[in-house]
Amino acid sequence: MKPHHLPALKPRIILMAVLLAAVLAACRGIAQEPLQPGAPISGDTAVNTAASESGPGGIPTDPLGIADAMGRLFTAAFVVASVIAVWSFIERLVVLRRRRVIPKAFVDRFLMHLRAGRMDKAEALAICQQNQSPMAEVFIHGVRKWGRPSVEVEQAVLDGGERQVTQLKKGLRVLNGVSTLSPLIGLLGTVVGMIKSFNDIATAGAMGQTQTLANGIALALLTTAVGLIIAIPAMAAYLFIAGRIDSTVMEMDRLGQELVHLISAEALRDRVVATTNVTEPAMASRPRKPVVEKP
Repeated sequence: MKPHHLPALKPRIILMAVLLAAVLAACRGIAQEPLQPGAPISGDTAVNTAASESGPGGIPTDPLGIADAMGRLFTAAFVVASVIAVWSFIERLVVLRRRRVIPKAFVDRFLMHLRAGRMDKAEALAICQQNQSPMAEVFIHGVRKWGRPSVEVEQAVLDGGERQVTQLKKGLRVLNGVSTLSPLIGLLGTVVGMIKSFNDIATAGAMGQTQTLANGIALALLTTAVGLIIAIPAMAAYLFIAGRIDSTVMEMDRLGQELVHLISAEALRDRVVATTNVTEPAMASRPRKPVVEKP
C-alpha cells in the first residue's frame, strides 16, 4: 500500500470495528431470542418444552449440544461474510473516487501543455511520476513511447490501462464470492436444521406435536433467510462497483487515446508541418529589402 493511502485507514478501521460490534450484537440477539410458539397442544408449556428436548424415558435428544454448536458456527460464518462484504464495498468506494483515479486538475493541465507544445518527454515523465494516480500511470506508459508510431504508443497505453483496471477490480471477486456463498451457507444450515428436526421427531416420538415440528423448521429456514439478507446487498454492491469501474475505464481510455494523438510520430510530424505552413506565408508577406549593388 502506498504511503499516501495510510491516513485514510484510521476512519475505515474505526467504522469496521463499529460495524463488527453491531453485527455481533444483532446475531447474538437473534440467537438468544426464542421463537414465539403457537398455541400449546397440552395445557402445560413446560411439559411440552421438556418433551421436545428429551426423548423417550427423559433422555435428551441432543446431549452433546451439537445443535448449539452448529448454530454458533453458522452465525460466525454469516458475521464474517457480512464484515468482509461491507469492508470490501467501503474500500472500493474509497479507491474508486474520481478525483483519486482521474484527477481533473492534473489531467487538464497535462494535456493543455501537450497541446501547446510546452512540454518535452522528460518533463512529462517527471510530472506523471510526481502525481502517482492511476491515470498518471497510464500516461507514463504512453510517454515512454514519445515520438514512436501511433500503433506503438497506443499499445503501450493499453498495456498500462490493463494493469490499472486489474487494480481497480481487485475487490470485486470478494463481493461476488460473498453474494454467491452466503445463500449456499444458508441452504446448508436449512438442510442441517431439517435433518435435526426430523431426527428429533424420530427419537422423541413427537410426530403429533406440531409445535415442535414448526419450531424446528422455522429455525432451519432462518439460516436461508439470513444468507439471502447478506447476499442481496452484496450483489447490489457488486453491480454498483462494477458499473463505476466501467465508466472510469471508459474515461481513462478516452484520455489515453487523446494522449496518443498528441505524442505519436504522426502527431508530431503534423504539428511541424502545420507550424511550417503558418511560418512561410508570414515570411513571404514581409517586404523585401532592395538589393543595392556596390559600384
